[in-house]
Amino acid sequence: MDTLASLYAATAEGIFPPPDGTILVVPPPTPLDVEAVVEFTASAVVATGLTESDVLSQPVDAYGEVVSPDFLRWLAGPGGIIGCHDSVLVRRGTGRASLPVRTDLDDHPRVKASRKRRTQVTVYGDERGLVTVGRGLADRWEVSVELLGDTRHGQGAGRALIAESVGHVPDGEPVFASVAPGNAASLRAFLACGFTPIGAEVVLHPDR
Repeated sequence: MDTLASLYAATAEGIFPPPDGTILVVPPPTPLDVEAVVEFTASAVVATGLTESDVLSQPVDAYGEVVSPDFLRWLAGPGGIIGCHDSVLVRRGTGRASLPVRTDLDDHPRVKASRKRRTQVTVYGDERGLVTVGRGLADRWEVSVELLGDTRHGQGAGRALIAESVGHVPDGEPVFASVAPGNAASLRAFLACGFTPIGAEVVLHPDR
């Protein structure tokens, strides 16, 4: 059976679901108590505890409608939480750790947000900014980056931190980043650091 973890592992190898308009329904990812809608080129995946027949009975397609507000609200339930619609990028870790661990940033909004959606989160960083590394959706390695203090955007600090962040992931392991499509500066930085776009996703906390 396909799982979200196996699908993400395949995309890291450049192998994608066929671009034939199919919506694939798979079990919800573990260990996090979440569900997800993932878009690839001309195909989509719904990772949910609902049945395949329930999902496919909805009048949506794999060409954008699967992330429409009406479908996402139906999937999440009336009290469910619908996350951001993010671009997803991937590259390989290097295992060459260089940043020190930061234990003084537990109250930083980026760290709090990371620990809500990931397990085993470790915070690294220096005077330029912080990096979070943890296990996220479908137990994949995930990184996020935030500049700190007076560090200015556009000076290369973000790209440097992204490049160093992958050193805190084991050598050869796929590492993923989720970036808001409108955050063009962040997208450019991740692309410049060797990350490749593979699709888009919405993570949900369902209420049923």
